[in-house]
Amino acid sequence: MKQKKPETDFLFDRTKYKLLIAGLVVTALGFILMIGGGSNDPNEFSYDLFNFRRLTLAPFLVLLGYAIQIYSILKKKK
Repeated sequence: MKQKKPETDFLFDRTKYKLLIAGLVVTALGFILMIGGGSNDPNEFSYDLFNFRRLTLAPFLVLLGYAIQIYSILKKKK
C-alpha cells in the first residue's frame, strides 16, 4: 500500500508572491528616494529637502507599493 505524501498548500500562489515582492521593492525604492537633502553645515539651510523627488515622487511610490501589497494579499486564487 502506497502512502500518500501530504500536500503542502501554500497560502499564496506564485503570482501573489511576485506581486508582494514587487510591492516591497517599490515601497523600499520610495523610502530610498526620500533619503538625503540635508546640509552638512547646521548654519546653512538646504532647499534640496523640497525638491520634486522627495516631496512628491517618493511618497507616491511608497503609497503605490503599499497598494500593490494590499492587492496581492486580497487577490483571489484562480
